[in-house]
Amino acid sequence: MICSNDGRSYGEEDGGGVDGANIWLPYTQMKTEPRPLLADATHGARIRLADGRELIDGVGSWWTACHGYNHPHILAAMCTQMERMPHIMFGGITHEPALRLAKRIAAISPGDLTRVFFVDSGSVAVEVALKMAVQYWLNKGESGRTKFVHFRHGYHGDTTACMAICDPDEGMHSHFGNYLPKNLLADLPRDKETQTALDDLLRRERDRIAAVIIEPIVQGAGGMKFHDAATLRSVRDLCTKHDIIMIADEIFTGFGRTGRMFACEHASVIPDIMCIGKGLTGGTITLAATLARVHVFEAFWSDDHQKALMHGPTYMANPLACSAANASLDLFESEPRLEQAQRVELALKRDLEPCRDLPRVIDVRVLGAIGVVQFNSQLDHARVRTSLLAQGVWIRTLTDCIYLTPALNIQDEELRALTDAVLATAKDL
Repeated sequence: MICSNDGRSYGEEDGGGVDGANIWLPYTQMKTEPRPLLADATHGARIRLADGRELIDGVGSWWTACHGYNHPHILAAMCTQMERMPHIMFGGITHEPALRLAKRIAAISPGDLTRVFFVDSGSVAVEVALKMAVQYWLNKGESGRTKFVHFRHGYHGDTTACMAICDPDEGMHSHFGNYLPKNLLADLPRDKETQTALDDLLRRERDRIAAVIIEPIVQGAGGMKFHDAATLRSVRDLCTKHDIIMIADEIFTGFGRTGRMFACEHASVIPDIMCIGKGLTGGTITLAATLARVHVFEAFWSDDHQKALMHGPTYMANPLACSAANASLDLFESEPRLEQAQRVELALKRDLEPCRDLPRVIDVRVLGAIGVVQFNSQLDHARVRTSLLAQGVWIRTLTDCIYLTPALNIQDEELRALTDAVLATAKDL
């Protein structure tokens, strides 16, 4: 039997007649890490555990639950769709929820990102974006453009092509250096020196580069690193200058997380390809999409079948997921989500600022509904987890930071409980 470090076996029952004897958990050393919590129900910004405890969720279920859990409007839409048609293949058949959702996504996306290719997860959305960029050039007669420029601290997913465009020194993927395709790592163009370096790289390698990929404004899993609008604008300008496709990975930053519907809006830039996911369905069911501008789509528009995009996840445009996403977009229209994100930003700035005076804290940064307290070295994650749970909050940490990404409509007292817990834990450290 596999045992956790609290002495209890994953094979022992833990409420409700269930155990963990057959589960392989993500990002977890199963032999040594604490036994995971057993969730029983969710509501709003709260998670109820099987043992009766209730936790305030500070990370929005991995950044997805932008409206909180169990919003009645989304649940009602899904129930209606479930009775009518929970799923149908998207090859040769379409359906109203997907057609309506694609039209609505195109309407709210920057510029002419009007073609929507649905997939079933964020990593696949990025995989499709990469494949789309390479084939764009192939269809235009340029077969050598197969490399990607990506940025230090970047993270784009755990599938193979995605790992190959993450920071190669980032811990989760560093083992696979000899396996992954080699791409072109660069520093974000934050100043004149790094702008010149990126300009030179794009000029020198242009005929090998399919695209530049960036997480706009906030690099998420790579450490919640922020950059300003001028940096993002510089990437767009350099891509335009050298005729290189720009891919924006908005899977984390989209749907109000940074205070705008999409982070690209902070710099008024239009990427050639954009990936969305996570908050798309309000955290209820998996769905993602890869969006393309008109000129990208037109490179595939041909009498030649070989120029078609040959990709099709089995559950793409799942009707049940599309109904959830349509209901989520309803809420962005009918409830003041972006104003609520700005309210969260003000509260995070006010209530996390005292952390800045603590000895181990080297930075406190906030944007929209993202708050980050960064420490001067790697955290003792088990100690942090124990401290936070004792205060009734659920917050996952990154290597050297404690961060908050709560529901955009979290209640004031719940948000204050989260920031109080972060401050108390930071003081304890």
